[in-house]
This record gives sequence, C-alpha cells and structure tokens, in this order.
Amino acid sequence: MLNQTPLWKYILVICVIAICALYASPNLYGEDHAVQISASKNAIVDNSIVEKVQSELVKANITAKQVELADQQILVRLSDSDSQLVARESIEKALGDEYIVAMNLAPDTPQWLEALGGVPMKLGLDLRGGVHFLMEVDMKSALAKSYEDMDGDFRTALREEKIRYRTVKQVDDGVEIFFRDQETLDKAEFFLKNRNRDLVFVEKSGLVLAVSMSEQKLKETRDYAVKQNITIIRNRVNQLGVAEPTVQKQGPDRIVVQLPGIQDTAKAKEILNATATLEYREVDTEHDVRDAINGRVPPGSELLPYDKDPMGAVLLKKRVIVKGNSIIDANSGVDQNGMPKVSISLDSKGGAKMLNFTKRAVGKPMAVVFIEYKATDQRDANDKLIFEESRRVVSVATIQGVFSNQFETTGLDSPKEAHDLALLLRAGALIAPIQIIEERTVGPSLGQENIDLGMTAIVAGFIAVLIFMLVYYKAFGVVANVALTLNLVMITGIMSMIPGATLSLPGMAGIVLTVGMAVDANVLIFERIREEIAQGRSPQQAIHHGYDSAFSTILDANVTTFLVGLILFSIGTGPIKGFSITLMIGIATSMFTAIIVTRTIVNAWWGGKRLSKLSI
Repeated sequence: MLNQTPLWKYILVICVIAICALYASPNLYGEDHAVQISASKNAIVDNSIVEKVQSELVKANITAKQVELADQQILVRLSDSDSQLVARESIEKALGDEYIVAMNLAPDTPQWLEALGGVPMKLGLDLRGGVHFLMEVDMKSALAKSYEDMDGDFRTALREEKIRYRTVKQVDDGVEIFFRDQETLDKAEFFLKNRNRDLVFVEKSGLVLAVSMSEQKLKETRDYAVKQNITIIRNRVNQLGVAEPTVQKQGPDRIVVQLPGIQDTAKAKEILNATATLEYREVDTEHDVRDAINGRVPPGSELLPYDKDPMGAVLLKKRVIVKGNSIIDANSGVDQNGMPKVSISLDSKGGAKMLNFTKRAVGKPMAVVFIEYKATDQRDANDKLIFEESRRVVSVATIQGVFSNQFETTGLDSPKEAHDLALLLRAGALIAPIQIIEERTVGPSLGQENIDLGMTAIVAGFIAVLIFMLVYYKAFGVVANVALTLNLVMITGIMSMIPGATLSLPGMAGIVLTVGMAVDANVLIFERIREEIAQGRSPQQAIHHGYDSAFSTILDANVTTFLVGLILFSIGTGPIKGFSITLMIGIATSMFTAIIVTRTIVNAWWGGKRLSKLSI
C-alpha cells in the first residue's frame, strides 16, 4: 500500500530529534555572572584558597550562588554584574599578584546535562560581548632566532665533518663563517650547500662565507612564526576560561584574537603579553656556582635564577641543546614508582640534537630554561615596542640514558609541578614576541542588544511563515510548521554539539535564511501534490508522486547552496564563516525535516487510508 513508513524510519526520526532537542536544551538555562580564579607563577589553587575566597565574599556582603573548584580553577557564580564587579575587586585585593582573577560568564547548565556533554551554543563577540585584540608578531626576532639556529647547526656540522673554521658569527641578515684558507672555505661551502638547499651562500673578501635565507625560506620562516604563535596564543587564552576564542591570522604578520565573554581586558592583556619560549641547556658542573654568584662567571656559561636550588641559582652552559619550538607534545603522569613525571616528544630535528647530546652526557644534569618577553614603555625607530627578556630555570633533571625524540622528565616534587611543567612545555614555545597594536571592547549590554534584535528577526520571520503555511496549505501547513519548528531545534542542537561552531550576528542571518529555505522545500512538495490531484490522481497517489517528483528539484537547489556555503567557509574569515556555518547546518537539517520528517508525519496521518480529498 502507498505511503507506508517502516518502523525503523519512525525510530530514526524520533532518535535524531530527541538527541538534537536534548543538546539544544542547555540554551534555555542562560548564564551566570562569574569570577574565575586561576594560579599564576608558582601558586596553587586548592581548598584553602576556596575558603579564603568565601571569606572575602562574606566580608564584602556578597552572596554567591555557588563556589566550585575544578581543573585548578575556582569559579564563583553570582546573580548580577554589580556583585561580580565588587567580588572581583575584593578577591583580587586579597589574593595578590600570584593569582589571576577575571570576570566571565558561566553557563548555568544542570549537572546531569553537563555530564551528558550538553553545553549551550558558543556566542561570538558581537553577541556575547568581550574583547578584540589585533597583535603583531616581531618578525625581526623570529628571523634572529632562525639565524641563531643556523649558527649552532653550522658549528656542529663543520665540527662533525672535521672542517676547521676560525669562527661563526651571526649578523643582521644571516650568518658569516670565517676560515683560514681558501681550500677549507671551498670544502665547507660545498658541504653546507648540499645540506641546506634553501640557503644562499656567498663568498666575501677576507675568507668569509656569508649565508642567508632564500626568499622562499624567508617566507616560510615568517609564516611558521605566525602559525606557531597562533597555536601558543590559543593555549594561553585557555587560562581565561574562554569557551570558544577566535585566534586567526590577518595579513603576513598579524593575529586577531577575540575573547567572547571576557570583561577584564587587563588580565587578558597580561596573559597575552606574557610571551615566552623554552630551551634545554646543559648544567655546568665543571665550575663552582658560588664563584659565579660572586661575579666570576666562566666564559661560555651563564648564571640563571632557580627557586628550587639552595643557592637560588644554577650555572648553565650557553650552548642550547634543543629549543621549545622542537617540542611536539608534553603530558604529565606518573612513572612506574608512582612519582610524577612529564613525557616529552620532540620533532625529528630536535630528536637528532638530543640524541647527539645525550650520547656524551649520561649522568649529567640538564635544565629547562623558561624565557619570557615583556613589552616595555620604550619604542624603537620604527615605533614598535621594545621587549625586555627575562630567563629563569624551571626544572633540572639528571640524564639517565641515551634518548632522542621521546623521553621523560622525573624527580618532580608534585603532580601539580608536573602538570605546570607540561603546560609550559606545550604552550611556551613562542617563536617571536608579539605586541597588541589595537584593542576593542564590546560590552555585554551591546551584545545582548544584538541578541535581542537577531531573535526578533528570527521570531518575526518564523511567525510570518507559520501563518502563511497554515492559511495557504491548511492541514498540510500544520505539518510544515511542525517540521519548521523541529528544524530550528535541530540547528540549535547541532550548533551546541559542534566544538568549533560559534553563533554570531551574521550566523543569525543564516538561520533566518534557512527558515525561508526550509519552507521552500515544503512549498515545492505541496504544490506538486496539488498538481497531481488536479491531473486526476487519487490522494494517496498524489502524495506519493508529489514527494518523489519534488525530491530531485529540492536536492539540486540545496546542494548548490551548500557548495556556496562551503566555499564561503573555506575562503572567508570571521563573520563570513559564522554565516556559512549556520547556512550549511540549516540546509542539512531543512532537507531532513522537509523531506523525511514531513513525509513521516504525512504517512502517519493520512497513509494507508481511503481518502476522497486532501486538506491542502
């Protein structure tokens, strides 16, 4: 018999709609004004800090909805923005500089729903409010670091090949290698050219071989610096608890950072400006650290502060073994004895350097040096900020055996120390310093106004379509309206489930457009059914042929629109991506609701019955 839906299709439709409705439901609960406390430097967030925070809230006469400790952070939920501001000031004053106290917005989702992975949609900066930064990468420092790497690589390579040289010197646009005779220079040039095809070698007077980067290599180095900094900045903004930050490239050397929900721009700037990198260095065990502390630092060594050493400092060799940009991954855990450890993975180049070093250094200590760049108030001739560099040792461990790109750091005092070191290793390998050259703040009230206007547009369009369908298509209009409502629920649920999806104001425009496209498919089907009835077919045959005949037209129209959305997502940025995401999701859900859901309802209502006419 015509228009019968199998049981499995009913189950499919019910399950899909139920799952989407479940994950759309967190958006009904709203958000709390919150104050977030996380550790800075060597501080620890534990229950004693929770008690101190609660005590400060009582002193300030503030009643918190909830104070919770999770993932090394304290979240204080409050009822309004005024309480949030007072609480932030009181807690910040009590805890001091060792803790980061930031204002935020926290979802008020029930715990049972959170346990199932339910979270509300991520709202963009234009809807939620927050801060926008435009940052510039210091390319001069990025190139200088590359030339420094070249310096070290050339020294090692020539030494291993037993080619004698006078000295290797780093200059502004490359590296210069000095030789004693022409024969050795020619031999070195031939050897290094074969190893480094992307470098330019030029002989200069005075038996000097000048090495610089080709244009292609320069471009690759600059691109890598920006991409690496983007990765590190994403890791850093996680400290602010931003649900879905936007960090993307703009132009050759600039990065856009948008932090929705963040209201404390000072803390955001502090974390973003605290750029850093890491180095693995050999500890100088041949000289007395006390002599170095008294001012007698041996040539080729450097004295750096180290909080865990009784002397407060440690003497290191200046030669760098491996830099932080070679670290692929770092994770904290416990070793076979139950003691905290950090497992580290290096890239192939870093692994080769570590292997060469550990072959001759088993039993010797190796240090991890944390290098931080902070902007000063001074500017150079090009009106760019001058950065001040500070270095400190964060870990010293003894080399237990020969290893290359996979090894473990043990001897750590606590799991928190292991966790913090792993975080530093993963997030500290910044290629070059960055500076904030533009800052904008979008207030929560403006964001709420955008939400209200966007929702008004969606609701107005939705109601207008509902009324039209109900009046024009009667009972079939009711079916279309049910499908249209389910379509909005599915869009909301899918947007909430996708980790990278963020709803912006253009995204709301995409939803409004989707409402029109969803009903367009039903109009095509219903008009086709009317045509079939006008041609003398029975109601059951009209329904069957109406859906089958309209399907190809609906598919063609939606596929072409989906491809346009895909192109917009691929080449667009910011608002364009937001529009294309909701458009593509809306096309997929409207196809499902307009064809499968409506036909399932129609078959359940009219299918298998003897009908003399249809209410359409």
